[in-house]
Amino acid sequence: MTDQHLPAERRLRHSSDFARVYRQRCAAGDAHLLIYGAKNGHPHARIGLSVSRKVGPSVCRNRWKRAIREAFRTHLPEIPGGVDWIVIPRQRAIPQQASVVKSLLELTSSIAVRLGSGDS
Repeated sequence: MTDQHLPAERRLRHSSDFARVYRQRCAAGDAHLLIYGAKNGHPHARIGLSVSRKVGPSVCRNRWKRAIREAFRTHLPEIPGGVDWIVIPRQRAIPQQASVVKSLLELTSSIAVRLGSGDS
């Protein structure tokens, strides 16, 4: 069985990282996700999650986090590198893996184009 976790260097873990990405104000959204992006100076992409209580009870919030992390981990080669991503689920959306993957790939690509970081 292979290792299925998301390594620490692929996650945003400090509030200063989140603040930097929010300050950049480069965002895109659809019916499922809202994503903020900012260049990070690393060769790889990193992800941070912001899932508020407005999304639902803890079971629902944790389901969202698992779905987003899984979409990020399994489609990492398709997600533009060198960018920090903050992913926020929409309140009334239901996390279905196919829609999360589709939204994640489309939104990260559109933000990467605006940031001038189209490499993967």
